[in-house]
Amino acid sequence: VEVNDVTLRDGMQGRGMSLTLPDKLKVALALDGLGVDFIEGGFPASNPKDTEFFLQVPQLGLKTSKIAAFGMTHRKGVKPDQDSGVRALLQSKAPVVVVVGKTWNLHVTKVLGCTLEEHMQMIRDTVAFLRPYVDEVFYDAEHFFDGFAADPDYALASLQAAVAGGASRIVLCDTNGGSLPGDIASAVRAAKAAVQGGGHKGEVVLGIHVHNDGGLAVANTLAAVEAGCSHVQGTINGIGERCGNADLTSVLPNLVLKMGYSALNTGAVAELTRVSRMMAELLATPEVLNQPFVGRGAFAHKGGMHVHAVQLLPSTYEHISPNLVGNERTVLVSEMAGQSNVDAVLGEKLSHLSLDKDARKKVAQRVAELENQGYHFESALASLELMILGMLGQRQQFWELRHYTARCIRNGVGEDSLISDAIVKVRIGTLEEMSIAEGDGPVHAVDAAMRKALVHHYPAINDIRLSDYKVRVVNPGMGTGAKVRVLADFRVTNPQTSEAKTLTTVGVHENIINASLQVIEDAFAYHLMELHAKAPKIRVAHPQATATATAA
Repeated sequence: VEVNDVTLRDGMQGRGMSLTLPDKLKVALALDGLGVDFIEGGFPASNPKDTEFFLQVPQLGLKTSKIAAFGMTHRKGVKPDQDSGVRALLQSKAPVVVVVGKTWNLHVTKVLGCTLEEHMQMIRDTVAFLRPYVDEVFYDAEHFFDGFAADPDYALASLQAAVAGGASRIVLCDTNGGSLPGDIASAVRAAKAAVQGGGHKGEVVLGIHVHNDGGLAVANTLAAVEAGCSHVQGTINGIGERCGNADLTSVLPNLVLKMGYSALNTGAVAELTRVSRMMAELLATPEVLNQPFVGRGAFAHKGGMHVHAVQLLPSTYEHISPNLVGNERTVLVSEMAGQSNVDAVLGEKLSHLSLDKDARKKVAQRVAELENQGYHFESALASLELMILGMLGQRQQFWELRHYTARCIRNGVGEDSLISDAIVKVRIGTLEEMSIAEGDGPVHAVDAAMRKALVHHYPAINDIRLSDYKVRVVNPGMGTGAKVRVLADFRVTNPQTSEAKTLTTVGVHENIINASLQVIEDAFAYHLMELHAKAPKIRVAHPQATATATAA
């Protein structure tokens, strides 16, 4: 099966979707690495960025993928060689051009304002004009399935017009995205019969391009392949206009791993998770946790019975092995967890502790108790590990927080009148350190004061920085006096290699500053523990620091 990735063109029509030129080139390289056959780079007549893309992409030295430029048939009353949009396709110097035309009679008569015969001539003439100048011309039959339902004779005749002009690929588009798999299959079979034997190089290849407005884009793409299409189009992560396009990160694993088709380079399906997450990062869009195959939740297990079963036999709750698509199994620890969850999440890291069955049971019970209080350990594995070590008396005590004060002072009006500062006192061995720091807010001030007190003893604290911070009310019925949960990501950078990783901690308290201090302390302590830093001997006289938070 051929793959035509339309992320850089159709994907960019989605709400909030935009890539810089360097990012578009980076995506093209990644797709070429997968072995995608064709990459639609954009619409060269639409904007300067797409025009520049076609100028720069030859310098990438792509090994597998052919770049395609997208455009429309010539306008009514304008010859192809005089149409600026058609000329822009040639000026792009792309080896493949894609021409879109109207296959639904409604669009021809009501939108274009011409007769069916006139538009078929426009399709034929545009393809025929372009054909001598490029390697291949594809014809995108827009609204084919709606058009076939309304007037099958015209819909099929329009395909034949493109074939007569020399199109090598006829791509059937479910542009409104509302078709059902059975309707897709029957229309594909009719289209195949109509265009067989008409291509300029043997048989015309039928393709499928489906939108996801009915939530069936992947299913419709697979149905089309089974009915006779051997060219599939879609986008990474299914991005695109309205509800998006067929998601290639689902289409391709189904085709290759389950249906036995050949697509992409050998073994490239195992790179799909990496490319999916790269795309989300470039677009600054949140990853979809439950995205099939490549989402972080695609192979995540929470219920204790499920975890126990999947450890014994993965196929009990996994339809494929996660590594086949470059993903990994994740076991979540929450109030629903059992002993198997604890073993799976932290068994390897804590194997030296030799937890017996009773200890594991107590850990699971403690997790349930804390989650009932508002904690959430599914992603905050650093806090979970520290909690378990604390239960077993194995947590290293790098410092003891004796006291802190955080203040927000407003002195006058305007933004410049707000001042935040914090005082922190910690005991490190036999020494006491007190530090004062200002910040952009009370959390920043507390973080700065903690660093100031600790950094001379533990310089590695400079390598960890807050990267994300989320607050959620746990018991909203209490209004502003409610308990809050703070979930924070910290980015840890290796100063020698500049490589970075992320750790997540959680804190819960009625006082948001105290909850924030919990995540900061856990993050610092976990980082030092990972580095095998040496902790001084500390006699913990007070299990909890004296804390005050004042506002003036």
